[in-house]
Amino acid sequence: MNYFAHGYRFIEQPYLLAGTAVPDWLSVADRRVRTRSDRALEFVNHADPRVAAVAQGIAQHHHDDAWFHDTLVFNQLSGALSVLCYSALPPDEGYRPSFLGHILVELLLDAALIASDPARLDRYYTAMETVDPHIVQHTVNGIARNSTDRLTWFIVRFCQVRFLCDYADDAKLLFRLNQVLLRVRLTALPHSFIDVIGQARQMVTARAGELFHQANSCDQRLAS
Repeated sequence: MNYFAHGYRFIEQPYLLAGTAVPDWLSVADRRVRTRSDRALEFVNHADPRVAAVAQGIAQHHHDDAWFHDTLVFNQLSGALSVLCYSALPPDEGYRPSFLGHILVELLLDAALIASDPARLDRYYTAMETVDPHIVQHTVNGIARNSTDRLTWFIVRFCQVRFLCDYADDAKLLFRLNQVLLRVRLTALPHSFIDVIGQARQMVTARAGELFHQANSCDQRLAS
């Protein structure tokens, strides 16, 4: 799952919403810092309801990733897109088709969710903007083994840039995808990969209903 799929159910609870984004934020802002679910659960009854909600969101993120990555539809799509990437790219150890297949499913699922209700993305960012980034960073530093001073700035920047809006456009999504690849020291994708993104978008959109059904077929909210 990616940002929007993790958080779209929790827009009315901004600090819980922010918590669902924390592991992904940290993967960009400070990769040394990890917020484990078992440790986050120790904070869900914190006296400060904002801290408790952030912790609950972190635990929810890990809970959702676990069941989502175990679903048949995700694994079928991820495998099919990995094959598509492998066949479209030149031999190069810097490309990781399996990684690309995985991340494309997640990014394009966000795109499909946003397309189904565009106004919800505006509400998502509006809710994020009400959150005090210092509270989020303070909570993370209580949960994680290593502390960070980079998260506050990154949350503000996340709300300013609104890069989830770019997922609807193949060229802009390629740019965002290359940012991810460069961050993990993989080779940037060529401009011709836009065609692959277009095919992948069709494949994910065609099965988006199944992916949504997996999220909504039972109560996937983590009990506090």
